[in-house]
Parts: sequence; structure tokens; C-alpha cells
Amino acid sequence: MWLNVQIPVLCFLLLNTVSSDASLFSWSSESFTHAAHRVRRRAVKRTSELPKDLRRAFNGMLFQETLDVSQSSHQHPHCIIGGGLKSSSKDGNGSGDSAQTSSAVPSTSTASTGPTSTVSGSSSTASSTPIPSSPWKVVQSYQGDTFFDGWSFFTFGDPTHGVVQYVDQNTANSSNLIEINGQGHAIMRVDTTEQVSGNRMSVRVTTTATYTGGIVLLDAVHMPTGCGTWPSFWSNGANGEIDIVEGVNDFANNQATAHTSHGCTLPSTSSAVLNITGTVADGTNCAAAETGNAGCGMIATQSNTFGAGFNNIGGGVYAMQWVESGISVWFFPRNAIPSDITTGALQPDGWGIPMARWPATDCDPSQFFSDHSAIFDTTFCGDWAGSVWNSAGSPGQEQSCATRTGVSTCEDFVANHGSSFTDAYWEVNYVKIYQLQQS
Repeated sequence: MWLNVQIPVLCFLLLNTVSSDASLFSWSSESFTHAAHRVRRRAVKRTSELPKDLRRAFNGMLFQETLDVSQSSHQHPHCIIGGGLKSSSKDGNGSGDSAQTSSAVPSTSTASTGPTSTVSGSSSTASSTPIPSSPWKVVQSYQGDTFFDGWSFFTFGDPTHGVVQYVDQNTANSSNLIEINGQGHAIMRVDTTEQVSGNRMSVRVTTTATYTGGIVLLDAVHMPTGCGTWPSFWSNGANGEIDIVEGVNDFANNQATAHTSHGCTLPSTSSAVLNITGTVADGTNCAAAETGNAGCGMIATQSNTFGAGFNNIGGGVYAMQWVESGISVWFFPRNAIPSDITTGALQPDGWGIPMARWPATDCDPSQFFSDHSAIFDTTFCGDWAGSVWNSAGSPGQEQSCATRTGVSTCEDFVANHGSSFTDAYWEVNYVKIYQLQQS
């Protein structure tokens, strides 16, 4: 081997001889080879600091070693230097600054809505399924530690006449009614003090940002349930109301409802004609003033869309789409959330038949809906939960709350049985609002 060593290598060995190498010239060929390897290791260790001509001095040795290796069974460790990854009538109007949040997304994430990651360096390879482009872009995101940024706390009397006291953010914090839990989910509870002399405390929050049209996504793990409760997640503003998630007591099936001014109707009560999976609840007239504020609702046929059934499956995602052709609501259980929702590249045309739909043919969104905010609330009793306290036969409420609790009125139960409301809380992963990208 050492017959192929170039002159610069010999010079380097001489100059780098230390006391332990003083007998260099008395070594055998094998000893010399070992010394050369030892010096090479030193050189490699400091490669970035050596001049280029010194590294070239080793070319002959390295080439010879390659030949030697090919003729032996010994394997030598090696390192490849390459590039890395780089990131290229429950009324609640609201207005104010944008609550859009953003965060850096690791390039290995499969649920990124940020820039597409690219790979640089010829020695690195990567393969992944490209995320289809989408005209829908997130404009508001409420999630994690900053979830409550961009929401206002409603503190007025309940328009639906519930026995509830909505509190401000400071009171909600000090009373442990709101928090961000260890999973980064937003929690909104009701007061569980056993007996209260007045109305029971709860939370109602409204986004300060408003929207006209778009897609609203709610990913929730848990929603309030139990006799006396009336939780809802809805969209409301200067014109019209869209209840996305709503129900009372122990109901198991969600009801989505539109409340409008005069003139908005459904073209049919037939689920097939409307192309929905739900069923029409209260007729075709959506005008609140003409229907005792009932509007035109559609009830889901699945018992995991609301209340305990929803909670038992770990919740899921509700999606409300508001476009020129109409308004639609979908529910996706936790184990069936479309991948485009997970990635943030929404493709609503692939979501299948919605649970509820109000076609523009008989209810033009541009005429009956505008300037909305998203709202969470949990009230007690009131116009709906209180009025069906003694009713039975609904999915989830096969037995009346009066019979189940042994209490004759909803109001009495709410005032004196606070421990019954430990399941009356929202646990929310995120709320996101998307808008069509302007072309």
C-alpha cells in the first residue's frame, strides 16, 4: 500500500510526528500503515479546518484503501454529508380585530397548513403524497393556549330565558369555568356548586372577528349533556342565525336550524329532495317571527351526533359551509374525519351528503345571512330545555327528566343539584374559519 503514498503525505507524517511516533523510520510496512491510519483519523476529525491541498494529499491513500476494502471482508464506517429539510336568535353580534393565530409547523407533520417542505441535498431522498391544493384558506384559528384570545364574554341576561348567569372572563377564570387542559383543549364548564340562590353560572363566548360566507369547523372532544342543559355552537350576526350544534337535556341527536327574517323557506320536507341525511323537524318556514322562533331545523339520524353518544366516541368535527348555492352542515365522527380537514386543504365537494342543507333556491344566503360570529354557550332550562322537562320519547330522552331526576321542574333541579352538572362542559380542540381565496 505505502508505495502509493504521495509525497505530501510523507511530509504531513513527518511534521505531525509526536514523541510516541519518534521511531517512525524504524517501523515495518505494517506499522507505517497503522500510523497512517491514525493520522488519517486525526485529519478526518478536523477536516473542516484543513486546507484543501492537505485533503487532496490523502486521495491516493483513500483510493488505495478502497481497493483494499474491496478485496477483504472488513467493513469500515462511513458518513454521507447531505442537505437537510427546510420549510419554505340567540343573538350575539361581534366585531373587532382578527383573531388569526399561526405557529411553525415541523416539516414532518402530516397535518400542516403551512408552507410545503422541500428536501435539499443530493444524498437525501423523500417521498410523500402531495396535498391537493384548495381554494379554502384559514383566516381565523382558535386553538391551544391562545384559544380564548379573540372571543368576547357575553354577560347579559339570556335571550332564551334560561336560569343562567353568564360571567365575564375574569370571573370564569377565578371560578374555574374555563381553562386550557393538558391536551391543549379549551374547557368551558358550568358552576357545579350544589345549591345556588340565584341563577347558575355559565359561559357564553362570541368571536370578535366576523365573516360573511365561508366554512366553520368545530373539532370538539366533549359537549355538555344532562337534564336541564341546553348547549349550542352557532353562527349569528347582523342577519340570520345558523345553529350548527344544538340540543337539550339527554337528547342524542343533533339539530341544526336556520332562523331568518320573512321569505326564507325549504323547498321540501323530503330528505331525498333536500339531499340530506337528516330529517326536517319543524316544517319549511325558516322565519323566526312566524314560527315562534323555531325556524326550520333538521335532525340528525345518528345517536352519536350529540350529548353522551358524541362524548362516548371522543367527539368529532362539525363543518358548516356557507356559499352562494346554500348552507350545509356535516358531522364527522372522530374515526371518520376526512383527511383534507386534517391537512387543512379543504375539499368539501368530497364530504358526501350533509346532515342538513338550506339550498339557495328558496333561501338566498346573500339575502338572509351576513356578518356572523361563532358562539358557544350553555344555558339551563329556558324556552326549550325547560319546555320539554316532562317530555319523553326522544332519542336519548326515552324517559322524561322529571321522572329520571324525581324533581318536578327544571328550575328547581338546576338550582339545587349542582353535582349533576359535572358533564356539562365543552372540551374543544379547535375552531377554524375558512374563506375562499380571492382569485
